[in-house]
Amino acid sequence: MGEVSQIRLSELRATSPSVVDGCTLRFARGELSKARLLARAWSETIDECDRETYAVSLTRHALEALSRSIGVSPALCPSLAFDTEQLDEPASALANTIGETAGRLPILEALHLVTSLYPILLPTKERGERGAFYTPPALVNRLLDQAEEEGLDWRTARVLDPAAGGGTFLFHAAHRMIAALGECEPAFALSHVGTRLAGFELDPHAAMLAQGALEIALAEVATKAGRAAPTIVTACSTLEAEPEPVFDLVVGNPPYGRVSLLPELRERYARSLYGHANLYGVFTDAALRWTKRGGLVAFLTPTSFLGGHYYSALRSLLAREAPPVAIDFVHARRGVFEDVLQETLLAVYKRGAQPQRAQIHYLTVASETEAKVTRNGTIGLPSDRTAPWLAPRTPEHSRLIARAETMMHRLADWGYEVSTGPLVWNRFKDQLRDRAGGEGVHPLIWAESVTFDGQFTYRAYKKNHAPYFKLEVGDDWLLVEEPCVLVQRTTAKEQARRLIAAELPEEFIDTYGGVVVENHLNMVRAIGSTKVPAAVLAALLNSRVVDDLFRCISGSVAVSAFELEALPLPSPECTKALTKLVTARATRERIQVECDRLYGEFT
Repeated sequence: MGEVSQIRLSELRATSPSVVDGCTLRFARGELSKARLLARAWSETIDECDRETYAVSLTRHALEALSRSIGVSPALCPSLAFDTEQLDEPASALANTIGETAGRLPILEALHLVTSLYPILLPTKERGERGAFYTPPALVNRLLDQAEEEGLDWRTARVLDPAAGGGTFLFHAAHRMIAALGECEPAFALSHVGTRLAGFELDPHAAMLAQGALEIALAEVATKAGRAAPTIVTACSTLEAEPEPVFDLVVGNPPYGRVSLLPELRERYARSLYGHANLYGVFTDAALRWTKRGGLVAFLTPTSFLGGHYYSALRSLLAREAPPVAIDFVHARRGVFEDVLQETLLAVYKRGAQPQRAQIHYLTVASETEAKVTRNGTIGLPSDRTAPWLAPRTPEHSRLIARAETMMHRLADWGYEVSTGPLVWNRFKDQLRDRAGGEGVHPLIWAESVTFDGQFTYRAYKKNHAPYFKLEVGDDWLLVEEPCVLVQRTTAKEQARRLIAAELPEEFIDTYGGVVVENHLNMVRAIGSTKVPAAVLAALLNSRVVDDLFRCISGSVAVSAFELEALPLPSPECTKALTKLVTARATRERIQVECDRLYGEFT
């Protein structure tokens, strides 16, 4: 800042130091954000093979600059002495700027912003493969607060972060441990943290940076004790390590993404796997093995495990061994949780507890350091432990869920099952046709044929979408010859509706002797005789109330057959009034009101 700004701040501090401190923090955060963006832009000009070297070097130099700016002796940060490539002068100056600017922020926030440089400087693909997304302090603090609310005692707790990353959970846990001890000898406090806090990290570079950052976080106590902080972060594979169930809290943000497990690991974690493995699900299983009976697992994960078929075994394991006691759904503004596109939640599980209703909160994250908590109902686990967990995503959903939990009917009880459209079009490109005519040519039904207002409109207007398909010998399995309800398979939570359905009319099928349905559509098909007409089912799926209910089940962009078949439905006998309205072509609003009534949602 210029001289005039300095004078004005000096004058203002005499009368309102809190305002000045707030301005100083906002200024430092703004400058640091710009420097981080510059570092990332700079990294994108470097060959991909050199990006990791650049990321490690710049992050280490920034940590050293941070430690110097707050007066920490290099002797107290031995882990930062590892060799890295020498930075050129501009990069070195940028690292110094980042570290020195971070030094004007609260230390835990500063350490997060510096250590998180490492993953954001990696190539995007590599970052995604490693699942390297570091956690903002607002979410770290909230997850640790949840653990405290469930009875964790920082004076005696043993704590593990099995995917330590940059060490943010460890910084905060260490500070809480020391604060809980109160007045005591610094050497004892340092030893206490060293014996009760542990972090595992697969990436050796991240592990070294996290350990170095922890040494800075504990520098005040270490200075008084006259020695560096103990080694807390170990570079190792959590999934391959032999677990010891000795921890009161296993906490963290495990990596996300599909993974191909070695046969021995797939056998080890078989109890939580169904189909392909996702890293965060496997880490959840591993966390249970490191947690002692009565201890807590507190994880930040995607919401997809709440409803997806691939997570049915994991849900069953959690319900059996460590049912949830608290869940927060995270709603963060763009830029707070960088590059993470999935819906996320904070959940606390208690090992050995009996399943009971868990408290739900709605967590609105305004910035890296600020979040607002709104109480948001409860969740009860279904009697079928593999079934999706109904959880309110907004406060308004709680009453709907309470009603839905009493509804025992599902699509199968109405006489329907769900399957995916059979055609994966890019495997049959040479059979696409622009015109009708000729033996074996049938209409090809794409997702755009199911319009947002719930109508079937035969069309193929998107790129590469031909309107017809030529069946060859052996392709009979692709032909759909009976009416069904079509439901779009991919929708996002940001859309006005997640469920977009339309009846595929029998007349249309009869006209063409059958159709071919592409696999971005679900087909809700009859099993023998149905108890509710397809048009009525389509109307219900398109209603506001069932859309809200589906949002309480689904945790991903996929509208899966499994989740559709798990939707609570009214009994077929209760749909007579709705059938009359649909048959009489009543207005959409009248149909919506009747659907609301079926779920006890009176307006």
